[in-house]
Amino acid sequence: MIEKKISTVIEENAVLIGIIQKDQTEQQVNEYMDELQFLAETAGVTSVKRFTQKMAHPDSRTFVGKGKLEEIKNFIQFKGNITLVIFDDELTGSQILNIEKELNTRTVDRSDLILDIFASRAKTAQAKTQVELAQYQYILPRLKGMWKHLERQGGGVGTRGPGETEIETDRRIVKDKITLLRKRLAEIDKQSFTQRKERGEFIRVALVGYTNVGKSTLMNVLSKSEVFAENKLFATLDTTTRKVVFGQTPFLLSDTVGFIRKLPHHLVESFKSTLDEVREADILLHVVDISHPKYEEQLTVVNKTLADLGCAEKPTITIFNKMDKYAEEVFDQWLEDEVKENILKELKDRWQEETKGNCVFVSATERTNLDGLRQTILNKVRDMYQIRYPYKAEYFY
Repeated sequence: MIEKKISTVIEENAVLIGIIQKDQTEQQVNEYMDELQFLAETAGVTSVKRFTQKMAHPDSRTFVGKGKLEEIKNFIQFKGNITLVIFDDELTGSQILNIEKELNTRTVDRSDLILDIFASRAKTAQAKTQVELAQYQYILPRLKGMWKHLERQGGGVGTRGPGETEIETDRRIVKDKITLLRKRLAEIDKQSFTQRKERGEFIRVALVGYTNVGKSTLMNVLSKSEVFAENKLFATLDTTTRKVVFGQTPFLLSDTVGFIRKLPHHLVESFKSTLDEVREADILLHVVDISHPKYEEQLTVVNKTLADLGCAEKPTITIFNKMDKYAEEVFDQWLEDEVKENILKELKDRWQEETKGNCVFVSATERTNLDGLRQTILNKVRDMYQIRYPYKAEYFY
């Protein structure tokens, strides 16, 4: 059996490790480490300490240098309660093996951590199959490092097999499992495609954005439904679709899984059917947490992911959410109201220009400017009905 790397039941303490490469600044890496810490917290892990090292490129054997690894080892021995080491970048199977030998502590990378979170959040058969497939795809090239007891060639009387080492046998088992899961997922995809076809000639609108920007909260507000939403990464895995009617105009609104930088390519491939909701949408609502200090970088990550999915040219409304938190972050109590208004005007003018007028500024939790958002969505949906279904468009006015 494949052992689970991270336990979300037992309390875990971890150290976080990252490297600062020549094309990165220390500030950038600290921000990446902040996100890694948030990921760890989402998985139920307490981050005790961070270690970073400036390197031109990762060490092929242990990712970080020998001296840094010794420093980490001394800290783990001193603390005595560290059960996990988490790296911010992908590790090879041999690196995992070498690091665990040196530190005598379980080691995972960012991709493995994200996979663990997805596994804990998967509820439907589709999501569970998608996550399981991604896990096997992640494990396959790392079998040697993850299955230490399988490294030895069988030998002696009664141990000689049909010419395969144990590790080769397990590779074959994992490949067979991947094939089986892909077939199962293909069947689920067919069912999902049939369900999407049966929705009729409704305009489809999909909420997209970086993880934890408030998509599910907006979904609840706009559709008057109860979609699970909390302040954790990847709160939503399964796509939720609701029929919404603004005035006399109906459309379908879908909430999708959040994007993140360094999203494992195994997940993108495995969650193809979930991402089909984005591909097949007529209109995208790109939700941005404007209160986040790096909201522009998050916006860029999402736009790049959408481009990779072939969705860059879809009609898009950019929704700058959490304006209440933005005001708390940017304005102090001594700032004059006129100055605040000028700052907000400059911000809004800038993004109105960059999005060619296709943006709205709201606070989903405070219910600020939601009428303006509804009207913007309604206008875009009606325009799309005129283009897509002109023979029935006037019925929706």
